[in-house]
Amino acid sequence: MPDHIKKQLLKEIEILEHELAHELPAEIKKAVALGDLSENAEYHMAKQRQDFVNARLGQLKKRMAELSLVNLANIPRDKAGFGSTVVVYDSTKEEEIVYRLVTSEESDVAKGLISTTSPIGRGLVGRQVGDVTTIVTPNGKRELEVLKLSTIHDEADDDDDDAGNSIPQ
Repeated sequence: MPDHIKKQLLKEIEILEHELAHELPAEIKKAVALGDLSENAEYHMAKQRQDFVNARLGQLKKRMAELSLVNLANIPRDKAGFGSTVVVYDSTKEEEIVYRLVTSEESDVAKGLISTTSPIGRGLVGRQVGDVTTIVTPNGKRELEVLKLSTIHDEADDDDDDAGNSIPQ
């Protein structure tokens, strides 16, 4: 799991756990002191927030567990997968597009960061240079041909090369 994603998820978990343990109990206690709980909007809002925070914490912890299971050794070296940068020719739009396959937390379509769970991401995972795939998106079908591929392993090797070739000044 990329470190910045792990930090982002852990920070949100920490904030929500603090809210659940400290802020919400104080709000609920204050609302109970106001009396009649059946018509107490503050009490009902605090309880709803408490339910939401509990649910969100469950989602975040499940996602952390899922991401911790990602084994980079299982990501293919010759096919598109998590961390790959893929240059495709979109025959529907008649243009080349660069996509980077990322986690759903990192996705930003405007920047070309596509989640591996999105329709385009799923359509590209497992593809090699020369492969053509038809992807059904909310905007219709798109035919993409893989022109170039750089996997997470290629990029790690490039980083290693860059680190090893630096000359001290």
